[in-house]
Amino acid sequence: MNGYDIIDEAVVDAPADVVWDALIAEFRGAAQWWVPANTFETVSGAPDEIGGRVAGIVHTKGVGNGGPKLRFTARTTSVEPGRRLTVEYVDGVFRGPASFTLEPLDGGHRTRISMHFQGRPNGKLKLLAKVADIGAEHSKAAQAAFAALDAKLAGARTRVGGGSAR
Repeated sequence: MNGYDIIDEAVVDAPADVVWDALIAEFRGAAQWWVPANTFETVSGAPDEIGGRVAGIVHTKGVGNGGPKLRFTARTTSVEPGRRLTVEYVDGVFRGPASFTLEPLDGGHRTRISMHFQGRPNGKLKLLAKVADIGAEHSKAAQAAFAALDAKLAGARTRVGGGSAR
C-alpha cells in the first residue's frame, strides 16, 4: 500500500464562514463533532496559520473505549480563510498531504465541505493496513464527522434563531 487518495464530502446546512469556524475550532481541540473517532490539539502556532501544527489521535474504538490509538501530526501548508486549508502529515502514522475545501451553495446558506486525504501509512499503521481497510475506515469516520457537524450547526441555528437560516 503506497497511500490513500480519498475525497470525502458532505453538504452542511450552514454558511461557509460558520463551517470554517467550526473546522478551525475542532483542530484547536473543541472535540465537538469529530468525536468519537478523532480528537485534535494544537501543538504550535494555530491551525489556520501556515506552519501551525495540530496533533491528532484516531481512537479506533471511540474515545474512552480502549483499543489502539493512532497518533499523527499535521503542519498547515496553505490557508485561504473560509475556503481552503491544506496540511502535510509530518509525524506519526501518516505522511503526505490533505486538504479541506469549503464551497458555498444556495446563495451562501449551505456549504459543501470536502476533505481530500492523500496520506501514506507509516509505522504501525503500515502493518494494520495489511489486515484492515484503512481507507474505508477513514471515509466512514469523515462522513460521520461531517454529519455530526451538520447536526451541531443545525442545533446552534435552532437555539439562536428559532429555525433554519435560509
